[in-house]
Amino acid sequence: MNDKQSPQSETVAWNGIVSDAALALAKGCVGYFTGSKALLGDALYSGADAAAKLSEALPWRSEQVKKTDETRRTQQGQGNKEPIIAILFSVLILMAGLQIAFSAIRDLTRGHLSTVPPAALVTVLISIVFKEGIFQYQYRYFKKIGDGSHAAYADSHRFSLYSSITALIGITLSMVGGYMEWSPLLYMDPIAALLTGALILRKGYSMITASVYDKKNQELPSEETANFIETVGRVHGVIRVEHLQAIEQGRYVNLQVKISVNPRITVMEAQDISECARKLLQHRFVHVGEVHMDVVPYDPGYPYKSNHQLVDNDIPTLLQ
Repeated sequence: MNDKQSPQSETVAWNGIVSDAALALAKGCVGYFTGSKALLGDALYSGADAAAKLSEALPWRSEQVKKTDETRRTQQGQGNKEPIIAILFSVLILMAGLQIAFSAIRDLTRGHLSTVPPAALVTVLISIVFKEGIFQYQYRYFKKIGDGSHAAYADSHRFSLYSSITALIGITLSMVGGYMEWSPLLYMDPIAALLTGALILRKGYSMITASVYDKKNQELPSEETANFIETVGRVHGVIRVEHLQAIEQGRYVNLQVKISVNPRITVMEAQDISECARKLLQHRFVHVGEVHMDVVPYDPGYPYKSNHQLVDNDIPTLLQ
C-alpha cells in the first residue's frame, strides 16, 4: 500500500522545505536591519526546520523506500548507515542556537537597547500566517493519502509555532516599551531571542540523539500490540491477523501488518479491505504513523484445507 507515495508527495514535502528556507531568509534580513534579536532567533529556527526536513528528503531516502520491507527491517536492526548528514545539520543547528543565545545575553548585560521597528512585528505576523497555510496544506494532504507523515508534521509545526509566538510577544512588548518610554520592556526582545535559542538547541539535540543513539527504531512488546490486532480483526473481510509488528520511531509507531482474507475474493476487494484496516488504525490511534499492509489468502490447513477447494477442483479426490 506504500505505492501511493507518488512524485506529488515529494513535491509537497519539498514545498515545505523551500517555504521554511524562504521564511528563514526573509525573517533573517528583516531581523538584521531592524536589530530585532527575537526575529533573528525565529529565522534561525525556520532554518533549522528546513535543515531537519532536508536531511530526511535527500536522494538516498527515495531509494531506500523502494527496497523491500524485509531488507528495510534488516537495515533498521543494524542501524542507519547514513546519519552523517543528519549529524552535520544537527551540529550546525546547535551552533546557531548557541550563537543567538550568546548574542541575546550580551545585549541583556550591556543594556544598550532600542525600540524594535514595526517592520519586525509585521514580518513575524505574516510569517505565522504563511507558515500555518503551508502546514495545513501538507497536513491535510498526507493525512488524506494515509502516509503517516501528518503526525510528524504536526509535532514539528507545534514547536515552530512556539518559536514564532515567543518572537511575536517579545517584539510586541519591546515596541510597547519604546512607545511608553518604559525601558524594562525593551529587554523583552533579547529575552525572547534567548528563549528561541533554547528551542533551537532542543531541536538540534533531538536530531543528534536520534541519529547517534538510534532511538527511532524500537519494537514494541507483544502485549502492547494487542489493541492493534483487535482493531484490525474487527474489519469486515479480515479472517485473521497473521502477523503484526509495531516499531516505535520517536513519538510515533509504524506498523507492519499481515492479514488473511477469503481466497475467493478479487484482488481489488482484498486491497479495499487492507485500505479500510489501515485507515482505521491511523484514525483510532493518533500515535500511529505509517502502516504497511500485506494481504494473503486464508489457508485453514489440514484437515479443513480440502473443504474450500472441492468446488473448483476438477481433479478427482478418490483413487481410480
